[in-house]
Amino acid sequence: MGRYIIRRLVQAIPVLLGATLLVYAVVFALPGDPVEVLAGDKRMDPHIAAVLRERYHLDDPFLLQYWHYLTGLFHGDLGVTVSGGSVSDILAGRFQVTANLAMTALVMEALAGVGLGLYAALRHGRAQDSLVLAATLILISIPPLVTGFVLQLLLGVRLKQAGLDLFPVAGLAEGWRGYLLPGLVLAGTSIAYLTRLTRTSLVETLRADYIRTATAKGLPRRRVVGRHALRNALIPLITYLGADFGTLMGGAVITETVFNLPGIGQQLFTSVSLREQPVVVGVVTLLVLIYVLANLVVDLLYAVLDPRIRYE
Repeated sequence: MGRYIIRRLVQAIPVLLGATLLVYAVVFALPGDPVEVLAGDKRMDPHIAAVLRERYHLDDPFLLQYWHYLTGLFHGDLGVTVSGGSVSDILAGRFQVTANLAMTALVMEALAGVGLGLYAALRHGRAQDSLVLAATLILISIPPLVTGFVLQLLLGVRLKQAGLDLFPVAGLAEGWRGYLLPGLVLAGTSIAYLTRLTRTSLVETLRADYIRTATAKGLPRRRVVGRHALRNALIPLITYLGADFGTLMGGAVITETVFNLPGIGQQLFTSVSLREQPVVVGVVTLLVLIYVLANLVVDLLYAVLDPRIRYE
């Protein structure tokens, strides 16, 4: 097991290098000058501009700039912005906001998706099954931007007017309640996909021979479904949830903008506009690490769910 973990972490190194190189190249190719953006509408003194470009290696070739970034990254330094701010300090507080939002969305997704999928699978071919499938299809078809504004109006504004102040419209002034509505919006599409995946996986598992044998032996229906069918059907669900956690972390740009949450998605949008390469690449680096660690945890959970799986 230990060798397997080490091997997976070593395999993550070229993935990390490739992702940072690609993003750094895209940001490098964007038009505009970060120094001029820093000056705003005013014209910066040419001497000061030259000093800033030299300090941050902006006049160096692309590969040399990338090498300077990698050198700092291997020493645990995500770099500094043109304005002199530390990328690590900028992302520290914002990363926690996005992580809280992603975890809230993941919990909602797991509870609602598995619950609805189980409900539909146990009523396969009935009206309830068709209703769940139709509802998930509608949810998949609606963009998160539209869902965000609609839920803000219905659950944030109208409920408050009716005397039920349950969901803050924006910001984090209300503490953990500020994550509920954006978490639901962020998890909306994933809930629909996980519901369908759970339903399909469980329906196929319930048709297996060992399920028929367990039923023929007289085991209670609840035990057959919960201990035998659902446990084996969870393997593709765990795979989806592990990969989707990284997607939730990286896909929070629209949600954080709509609900005015100070997370890394909002910071990423601002940094792309200002051509702050270190911030953009720093965010991507963190997201790649999250993807790698999430997939590693998923692989290790396979052995817990299915003892036949072994790592050599």
